[in-house]
Amino acid sequence: MSGRERVNVCIIGAGLAGLRAAQQLAERGHSVCVLEARDRVGGRTQGGTLCGESVDLGGQWIGIGQTRAVAMCKELDLELYEQYADGRRVMEIEGKVRGYSGTIPRMPVMGLLDTDRAMRRINRAAKTIDPRAPWEAPNAPLWDRMTVDQWIQKTMHTRSGRRLMETVTRALSTSEPHEVSLLCILSFVAAAGTIQTQVEVRGDGAQRLKVRGGAFQLAERLAQRLPPGMLKLNSPVYAIEQSESEVTIRHAGGEVRASRLIVAVAPTLAARIDFMTPLPAMRMQLHARMPMGSVIKALVAYERPFWREQGWSGEAISDTATFGPIADATPPGSRRGFLVGFFAGNAGREMAQATSNERRQVAVRSIQRFFGPDAASPIGYVDKDWISDPWSLGGYVGITAPGTLITNGPALREPCGRIHWAGTESATCWTGYMDGAIESGERAVTEVIAGGVHTPQL
Repeated sequence: MSGRERVNVCIIGAGLAGLRAAQQLAERGHSVCVLEARDRVGGRTQGGTLCGESVDLGGQWIGIGQTRAVAMCKELDLELYEQYADGRRVMEIEGKVRGYSGTIPRMPVMGLLDTDRAMRRINRAAKTIDPRAPWEAPNAPLWDRMTVDQWIQKTMHTRSGRRLMETVTRALSTSEPHEVSLLCILSFVAAAGTIQTQVEVRGDGAQRLKVRGGAFQLAERLAQRLPPGMLKLNSPVYAIEQSESEVTIRHAGGEVRASRLIVAVAPTLAARIDFMTPLPAMRMQLHARMPMGSVIKALVAYERPFWREQGWSGEAISDTATFGPIADATPPGSRRGFLVGFFAGNAGREMAQATSNERRQVAVRSIQRFFGPDAASPIGYVDKDWISDPWSLGGYVGITAPGTLITNGPALREPCGRIHWAGTESATCWTGYMDGAIESGERAVTEVIAGGVHTPQL
C-alpha cells in the first residue's frame, strides 16, 4: 500500500455521476477523492477515432427534455446539434424490408394496430408508476411476476406486432424480452415519460440531440475542472470498511479514509468490492440480481453519406438482423458518411466471441440489406465491446429479472450508514441515460450534505 489519505468524501467511479458529485462537493469547499478503476474518465461514455474523426463509443444522445444534460453542455461550453433524421426510414419485420416516412411504419395493418394498442397500454401503465418507487405501484406485484416476453404473448395478437415490440424491448434494454421484468421496463418508461419518447429521434425523442465533438467530452471537461490531485485513475477499489464515524476505502494505490462514501458504479460492479462491514441483505442481493444489458456499439465509415443522397435518414430497425438499430452518425461538416449501430442482447453476446473484423463483416451485410450495394465498400470501422469490458460488464444500464424490483428495489438509493449510492441505475428521472447519471450524482451530494461531513482523524 503506497499511500494513505483522509478526505471529507470519497467517490468510487469517475463517470458522469461520480464526477458531477465531485464537482459539486468541491465547489462547496469539501475535500474529495475520486477513485477510478480505468485509465480514463467517462464510465459508459467513451471517445474513439474513425477516419480521423472523433466519435462516441458509448453514450451519445440527449433529448430536449433531459434538462440536466442540456444544462451541463452549456456549462461546459459544448455545442449541441440535431441528430440527422431527414428522409425515409427502414424497418424489417418477418423478413420484409420496407421504407417509410414519418413515425408510422409500413407493416400489416393489424400488426400496426396491435403495436399501437400495446404501446398505449405501456404508457398508461407507466403513468401509474412513481419513478422513485416503482415497486409501490398498485400493479407492481403483478408486473414484476412476468417478463416482457410473457406480457407480449399474453397481450398482443399478431405475429408482426409481437416481433416489433420484441425489437423495441431489445433496443431499449439491450436484453432479450424473456430476460427482463415488465416492471423494469415500465419503470424506465415512467422515468422518461412515454415509450415513444424513448425510441424517437424527432420531437421530444431521447435521440434528438448530440454533442459536437462527442459526448465523452462531458466527463473529460468535468474532470479538468476538479482540483489537482482529486482524481486517481487506475485505482480499483477492493475493500470498504465502515465504522460509526468514518469509511475506510482500500484501493490498488493505497487507502482513503472519509466521512462519507459515494459509490457511483453500477450495482453489478459494486458486487466485486469486499464490504468488510456487511451491507443490508437487500442491498447485497441487489448487487447480485441486477446484471448489465449486453451490447457492442459499432460505427461504419463510407466515402460519402450515400444513403442521404438516396433519400434515406440512415435509421433502420430489424427483428432478425444481428446488427441494429442503425442511425446516421456523420460528424457535422464531414464529407464522409458514418453509420452507428448495435449488437444487442443475444446478438451482442454472440458477437462478443467474434473478432472485430468478423463483427465488421456482419455489420456491413446488415447495412447492405437495408441501404443497398453502396454499403458494400466501407472505408473504416470501429467498435466497443462493452460486454467484455471488465469495468462495465455490459450496457447501457442494469436490468432486473422478475421478482427483483419488488424485493430489492427499495435498496437502490437507500444509504447504508455512511455509504451513498449513485449511477444512472439509481436515477429517478431518465434512468439509463446520461441525464439520469447526472441527476443521481446531484442527489447523492444532497444526501451527503444532509448527513453531515467531517474530516477523519489519522
